[in-house]
Amino acid sequence: MLYHLLTPFADDFGAFNLFRYITFRSAGALMTALFLSFLVGRPIINWLRSIQKLGQPIRSDGPESHQSKKGTPTMGGLIILLTFGLSTLLWSDLSNGFVWLVLLTTLAFGAVGGADDYLKLKRRTHRGLTAVQKMGLQLLIGVLTTLTLLHLYNLHDEALKTSLTIPFFKGLLFDLGWFYLVFGMVVVVGASNAVNLTDGLDGLAIGATIFATLAFMIITYLAGNLVFANYLQIHHIRGGGELAVLCAALIGAGLGFLWYNACPAEVFMGDTGSLAIGGLLGTVSLVTKHELVLAIVGGLFVVETLSVMIQVSYFRYSGGKRVFLMAPLHHHFEKKGWPESKVVIRFWIVSLVLALIGLSTLKVR
Repeated sequence: MLYHLLTPFADDFGAFNLFRYITFRSAGALMTALFLSFLVGRPIINWLRSIQKLGQPIRSDGPESHQSKKGTPTMGGLIILLTFGLSTLLWSDLSNGFVWLVLLTTLAFGAVGGADDYLKLKRRTHRGLTAVQKMGLQLLIGVLTTLTLLHLYNLHDEALKTSLTIPFFKGLLFDLGWFYLVFGMVVVVGASNAVNLTDGLDGLAIGATIFATLAFMIITYLAGNLVFANYLQIHHIRGGGELAVLCAALIGAGLGFLWYNACPAEVFMGDTGSLAIGGLLGTVSLVTKHELVLAIVGGLFVVETLSVMIQVSYFRYSGGKRVFLMAPLHHHFEKKGWPESKVVIRFWIVSLVLALIGLSTLKVR
């Protein structure tokens, strides 16, 4: 909004020229989202507490220390979505189709998560949407997102439309053809659910998200800048640099939410936040053609998801035996006696290292 309102006056008022720069607007988006989080966070938490008599349902088979969390309000992802959305609308170039694609996909996943959270609270159980309903809606969003992206690539760079790039190799492309629709859907839905599975300890998911989003903020800016893209020998995504503003807005919203979600958490993000965040990361990776880099940058989310898949599969085929003391993986370490704060901080360190490795793929080619 500010971009469209103020840049026309840049020639007459030199200060307004700043709004032409993605770096300036990214910083503005981050600070705006952070400020809005402090402004609306407490009122939203109080409102959620007033309408949620029992708060987040706690697994009876979970770590014993988690029983003290009973009554903590959930659906705190509303704080993230509200501040992220407003900051994006304020600082982004709204004529950019990629901006609307990522924003609407994020809000759509947030709506699915919100419906699931609401039904759980209404029924006072762990049952929200059925598995078929929840996955069906996510798959539908994933398909629509990928179809829209393919249309946008017709306008920007048709040569890259259905191509898959390979980290560490310059110029290596695999054209997936029609299968890219399935691939894109899997990336978006998989990322959404991976973040959701990681959201089990105070501050864990949002902290890891901040590191992953920071990495993709840098990737989107570099890929969207022709000079930097040519220097690094990565594929230039015309218009993709604008997504750095959205990533910055999410980082600001995430930092603001972490203020309330740090141990001991005053609010949980719920599926409202986790599904939306994962959907954003998956969509941004598709736009920038760094889908495989997302698996590196978001490696913590991948490992958490694999731990659940391994645990469930082994439990079924071994007659009740387990690989981990409890899944997802963060609960395994809690069961081993690690304090919650130690698990969270060590997993944050892993997330930071993986984000740096992901960024190294830009240069090591």
